[in-house]
Amino acid sequence: MIARLTHYAVDAVFVSTILAGLKRTSGFTPNLGAIPDDTARGLAQKYLGVGEWIFDVAQATAVNSQYFVRGEK
Repeated sequence: MIARLTHYAVDAVFVSTILAGLKRTSGFTPNLGAIPDDTARGLAQKYLGVGEWIFDVAQATAVNSQYFVRGEK
């Protein structure tokens, strides 16, 4: 039971991180204004904030790593 919950939590963080990457690269973001309930909207903002934080950490790690170089466009 704990393993399954952990798996779902990790999957949820992955989805949030993918949404953060989509926001950073394309500018598209989920329309949280469409959520009528303030509590649910706040939870969605926190959920997406976790993805933003993970994305920032991953990006900072890549920038400071010798194993990543900036590709040419």
